[in-house]
Amino acid sequence: MNLNKDRAGYSLLVMAAVVIILAGIKLSAVIVVPFLLSLFLATILSPLFLWLKKIGLGDILPLLIIVFLLLLVITSLAILVGSSVQDFTQNVPFYETKLKSDLGELLETVNSWGLHIPKEDILNLFQTDSIIRYIASTLKSLGSLVTNSFMIILTIIFMLLEISQFAFKLNQTNSNSLKQFTEISDNIKHYILLKALTSAATGIIITIILKMTGIHYAILWGLLAFILNFIPNIGSIIAAVPAVLMGIIQYDFTTATMLIIAYLVVNTLIGSILEPRILGKGLGLSTLIVFLSLIFWGWLLGPIGMILSVPLTIMIKIALDTKEDTKWIATLLGSVNDAR
Repeated sequence: MNLNKDRAGYSLLVMAAVVIILAGIKLSAVIVVPFLLSLFLATILSPLFLWLKKIGLGDILPLLIIVFLLLLVITSLAILVGSSVQDFTQNVPFYETKLKSDLGELLETVNSWGLHIPKEDILNLFQTDSIIRYIASTLKSLGSLVTNSFMIILTIIFMLLEISQFAFKLNQTNSNSLKQFTEISDNIKHYILLKALTSAATGIIITIILKMTGIHYAILWGLLAFILNFIPNIGSIIAAVPAVLMGIIQYDFTTATMLIIAYLVVNTLIGSILEPRILGKGLGLSTLIVFLSLIFWGWLLGPIGMILSVPLTIMIKIALDTKEDTKWIATLLGSVNDAR
């Protein structure tokens, strides 16, 4: 009886500690989000940094090369995102009117077939102005993140320096926990790097398709496809919305349908065929867990939390999978294919 009471008390204590930690993270999201983004980028850049060190360039020169590349990418993104967002925001009233007009014409055509769909009710249900304005506000938040990147670059520099010294520190100890931590970090690095490559491939292919179709802001929608590809299943749907809407506004519903098919083909080939082959088993999440992690991390850390939701959950899954006591939780988080 006392043993059961002790277990119940311990469980309550753990739950209370988790709630306090989550509340602290949410209150300090302004600090936590740039740190997580820096960690994410440092993980992607670490193989390049270590390779540059390996060929005999020392510590300072590889850092300067990476900082130069980061500044080049961030400057390009700032120019692209800034000009595109400004132009898109200015044209929002026109896009709203055109989209509502096109939808009204479609409903009239459907009604002429004898289906008698209530036009006003559908237009009120499908708030085109809200969708367009939400896309504009999301792009603005992306632009503000790009412009406030000095602290992120500084944090990445210190993280890369620490990565180069971590192997030396590890060799000075015989701790099993540190070796286990290295195994976890290697698996996480493997996942994030390969996911970044497949996401980049998705973004490039989508940009080429949109450019060939003549869709406005093709590079911007390709960048959005790259970022949102880190969210499996749901991310590809969200990324397709602005491009499909632009297809309706610029051309017609036939072009929009072709774009939907193109997005489906690209995301099926990369997300369902290529990614499982190169990422391997054990790194998948169930669809329910993906959706719940999207809600949870989005609530905890905002829009960046939604983008990093799957990598963060994968980190937790990998960490849980290394211990026998928590391996069952990692199995529950995984997909059916990983469990087989």
